[in-house]
Amino acid sequence: MKKILVLLIMLLPFMIQAQDWQTDFETAKSLAAEQDKPIILVFQGSDWCAPCIKLEKEIWSSEDFIAYSKEHYIMLKADFPRKRQNSLSAEQQEKNNALAEKYNKEGYFPLVVVLDKEGKVLGTTGYKKLTPSEYIEFLNSFIQ
Repeated sequence: MKKILVLLIMLLPFMIQAQDWQTDFETAKSLAAEQDKPIILVFQGSDWCAPCIKLEKEIWSSEDFIAYSKEHYIMLKADFPRKRQNSLSAEQQEKNNALAEKYNKEGYFPLVVVLDKEGKVLGTTGYKKLTPSEYIEFLNSFIQ
């Protein structure tokens, strides 16, 4: 019992800091409307796309971005892993394919799409070698 308690205490900071990613577009739109926030839709290949992995490590996982995004964005992830052990459920893959058909027809990875609360595209970008605060500023330049 003590070991479990110690483990939970050690993991608590990581659980608190975790990014709150949505994986369902309709849920993200509902939250965006309810909270009056834009949606940041991220198309990534989490287990094969080097720039996607850099974006995750340098921006999405940073404390600055996590703290800011919780207050200002609804984060929506459409992942397209290639390794069998990382494969998505058929239902989730279908949802991601539908998002790609609408917002990422060229199949760019990573692709970051800034949407308004109704799902209208405000701007797109990808990986950029910026600090988290610079990346936030860049994303916000699409939001009016």
